[in-house]
Amino acid sequence: DVGAAAVLLATVLGTLLGALAGLSPRYVDEPLSRLFDVLASFPELLLAMLVISVTGPGSGNVIIAIGLVQLPNYARVIRGQTFVVRRSGYVEQAVTLGLSRPALVVRHVLPNVLGPLPVLATIGMGTAVIATSGLSFLGMGPQPPDPEWGSMLAEARNYLRVAWWAVLFPGLSVTLTVVSLTVAGRRLQRRFEGRLP
Repeated sequence: DVGAAAVLLATVLGTLLGALAGLSPRYVDEPLSRLFDVLASFPELLLAMLVISVTGPGSGNVIIAIGLVQLPNYARVIRGQTFVVRRSGYVEQAVTLGLSRPALVVRHVLPNVLGPLPVLATIGMGTAVIATSGLSFLGMGPQPPDPEWGSMLAEARNYLRVAWWAVLFPGLSVTLTVVSLTVAGRRLQRRFEGRLP
C-alpha cells in the first residue's frame, strides 16, 4: 500500500535524521532543526503536490512525496527524545565506564527513543491514506490501472445521480480506514503514556 510505504519511509528517515540532530554538536543540530521547521510549516498536501509536480505522478513518487512531508513529525519527536535520553543517568554512567559512542547509541540511545514511533506511525498512516486519496482524486497519485480510492471517487463523481454506490463505497472505505487507524493510534498513545492497563 502506498500509505504504508510512505509512513515507513518517513519513519526510517525521520528516526535517522532526528537521532543525528539530537546526538550531534550544535552546528549540525541547528541546520537540521531549521530544515524540520521549514518542512513542517507547509501544509502537507500542498507540499506533496509541489513534490509531485516536479517528479511527476505515479506510486513511487507519491510514496516519496508523502514520506518527505511527514518526515518532520518523526524527526522532531526523535530529536526531543534523544536529548532526554542523552542526559539520563544510565547514559552518563555508560560514558563514564568508557563505552564507545557507536555502542552507546545502539545499546542505550536508540532503543529508548523509539517508544513513540508506533503511535506516530499509526496516526500518520491515516494521514497518509487521506493524502494519497486526495492526490489520486486530483490525478496526481497512482495512475490507472493501479486501484486507488481517490481515483475511483474522481471517476465516479460524474455518475453520482445514476450510480451513487460507485462514490459511496470508496468514500466509506477511506473514512472507515482513517477512523480505525486514528482510534488505534489514540489507544496506543494512552497505553504508551500509562493511562491504560
